Amino acid sequence: MSLLWQARFFTTVNHLRDLPDTHVPEVAFAGRSNAGKSTAVNLLCNQKKLAFASKTPGRTQHINYFSIGGSRVGQHRKDATIVEEIRALMVDLPGYGYAQVSGSAKDHWQTLLGDYVQRREQLAALVLIMDSRRPFTALDLQMVEWFATTGKPIHCLLTKADKLNNNESANALRQARTVLASYVDAQGNPFPFTVQLFSALKRIGLEEADAKLLELMGLDQPLPENEVDTAADDRPAA
Repeated sequence: MSLLWQARFFTTVNHLRDLPDTHVPEVAFAGRSNAGKSTAVNLLCNQKKLAFASKTPGRTQHINYFSIGGSRVGQHRKDATIVEEIRALMVDLPGYGYAQVSGSAKDHWQTLLGDYVQRREQLAALVLIMDSRRPFTALDLQMVEWFATTGKPIHCLLTKADKLNNNESANALRQARTVLASYVDAQGNPFPFTVQLFSALKRIGLEEADAKLLELMGLDQPLPENEVDTAADDRPAA
């Protein structure tokens, strides 16, 4: 059982001033509204409705936090002793790029996303969700450029990979690696950017993504036996 299966809803915020006062690593998920971000989060956490997948893309306007560790956090979020059990946080950022969202909402999201990914000290890494058939749109590249200034890792999930044949899959990976390799620091060193294929429908890349997320959260060590006993109950996969 993956540690990600312990994920529980923790809190939701709509302004940076309301971000939780926690000190554990955060890994944020970002992507276009129709790239399959919520579906990927739910599959990785082996839960059907953890991340909200709206029938109308772009409706989710808040930053949603999910805790890893601390099986009682969902019921006692204000209890400091319970919150201390949290080992990491998964952060579901608002989807971007949906045309029917109002201009004022877009402006708010842009400011919220940009400030969060650039300034949040607890943010350890970004998982960028992109449709494997249409990766690196202008908004995706903007997200990469915002986050690149931090020097922290980005891991790209190229979703809906089941819709590609073998040649298309190889090309998508090669082109994505070329784009990511074009980002270097002031000394010309490449940033810690990685990419993989992923499909929620066919469960392609699930184990690879799980291992990478645990690594980015610093949770790639075995779970102590006493924590295994209190881990979240097994739920049917999405």
